[in-house]
Amino acid sequence: MKGLTVIADYFVICSGSSTTQVRAIADFIEEDLKKRGIKPVGIEGAENARWVLMDYGDVIVHIFEEETRAYYELEKFWLDAPRIPIEGGK
Repeated sequence: MKGLTVIADYFVICSGSSTTQVRAIADFIEEDLKKRGIKPVGIEGAENARWVLMDYGDVIVHIFEEETRAYYELEKFWLDAPRIPIEGGK
């Protein structure tokens, strides 16, 4: 498509039941990918952990606290996007 800019190939959207759990999920992802030699371009929101955005270039990870996820309803912007099932995912 003419004029279309691709920001990322994949979005991962998940949530935790508390800010402590959101922070733990973000820490796990960062540590696990670092072991594999993958470093983030940037990480935002880790301080308050209501919405942590982890930019890995082609993959953007959004980790929400449940109430924040319900408020922003980020998924509604990509209703037509194909879903890729993952083991253990919803």
